[in-house]
Amino acid sequence: MEGICYLDNSATTPVLPEAAQKAAWVMTQEFGNPSSLHTLGYRAKQELEKAREAVAARLGAGPQELFFTSGGTESNNLALFGAAWARKRLGNRIVTTKAEHDSVRNPLEELARQGFEVVALAPDETGKISPEALLEAIDETTILVSLMLVNNETGAIFPVEEAARAIRRKKAPALLHTDAVQAFGKLEFSPQRLGADLVTVSAHKIHGPKGAGALYVKKGVHILPRTFGGGQEKGLRSGTESLPLLAAFGEAARLLPRPREALGRVEELNRLLRSRLAGFPEVTVNSPEDALPYVLNFSLGQVRAETMLHFLAERGVYVSTGSACGKQKPSHVLEAMGLSRERVSSALRVSFSRFTTGEEVAALGDALEIGLKTLARRPGG
Repeated sequence: MEGICYLDNSATTPVLPEAAQKAAWVMTQEFGNPSSLHTLGYRAKQELEKAREAVAARLGAGPQELFFTSGGTESNNLALFGAAWARKRLGNRIVTTKAEHDSVRNPLEELARQGFEVVALAPDETGKISPEALLEAIDETTILVSLMLVNNETGAIFPVEEAARAIRRKKAPALLHTDAVQAFGKLEFSPQRLGADLVTVSAHKIHGPKGAGALYVKKGVHILPRTFGGGQEKGLRSGTESLPLLAAFGEAARLLPRPREALGRVEELNRLLRSRLAGFPEVTVNSPEDALPYVLNFSLGQVRAETMLHFLAERGVYVSTGSACGKQKPSHVLEAMGLSRERVSSALRVSFSRFTTGEEVAALGDALEIGLKTLARRPGG
C-alpha cells in the first residue's frame, strides 16, 4: 500500500499476507468438505478446528464455545434473535443503547415489531453510557441486554461489566450479549471477565478476510438457531463452513499481539493527532478522552464531512464519515449523543491499526490543514 495513507481500519483492515496465503493454501490443497467422512474431509475438519482453537484462544474462551459465522452481522443476528426467542417465556424486555451498530439496531427493531419491549439508552454528549441508567432499565422481566464493548464511531468503551452486575443485582433472567467487533485484538478482555454470555467478533477487523466471523456462546447457554440445514456448528449455524476464510481468520488471530503490546504506540498516534487537531480552531473532537485510542472522531465546523473525505482521498488519505455500513446517512451515534446538526454533518472518523505510522498521521494533518483553508471558502463546503 505504498503511497496510500489508510486510516479507516474500523471499516476494514488490510489482510495480512500470512492470512491470505493460508486461505489460498486451503483452497488449493485442503479443499475437502469438513463434513465429509473421507481423508480429505478429515483433513479439512482438522484445519477448521485449528482455526477455532486459534480464535478462541485469543478471545479467552474454550473452542467448544465458539461458533463460526459469515461475520459480525450474522453473529449479532444469531445472538439477538436466538436469545430473545429462547428466553421469551421468562420475560419480554430487551435493554440496549441507541449507539449500537446497525446489525444490532435493526434486528432489535424487528424484535420490537414482533412484540418484544426494547429499551434503548442514549449516550451522553461524550458518547458514554451511564451504568446507573443500565441499572434502572434492567428489571425482573429483562431477558436480554445487548451493548457493544467499543463504539465503532467514537471509540467510547461501554460498561459491559457493569451491565453484568446489574443483571445479577436485579435478579433478571437476562442473557448478556456484547458486540466486541471493534474491541477484539485491541482491548484486553475475556467473556468471563466481562460476564458476557454471547460475544460477537469478526475477522476483517483484525487483518483477516471479509466473510468470516464468530459468536461466543457461554457453555451451558442455550439460544435458538436461525439457519437450518446439515447441522454444522453443532446445529446452531448450518451450512458448509467457508474453510479458506475461516482458516485465514484463525491465522490472523494467531498473529495478533497481546493488546497491551500495541496499545502504547496507538495511544501516542492518537495523542499526536489530537495535538494537531487542537491547532485548528474550527475542529471539535467528539471522542471521549478515555476512548479506545484506535478510534478518533472529530467535527470540521462549516466544512461538510463528505466534501473533506473526497478532498483527502484525492491526496491518497483515506478516512471515514462514520460507520461503513451507514450508507452516507447522518450518524445515529452522534445524533444520539445530542450533538448539533453541524457537528454531525461535519464529522470524520479516523481509525488506526497496529501498523499505522506517525508519518500517516502527519500526512493526514497536513492534508486537513490545506482542506480546512480551501474548502471553507467554497459555497456549500
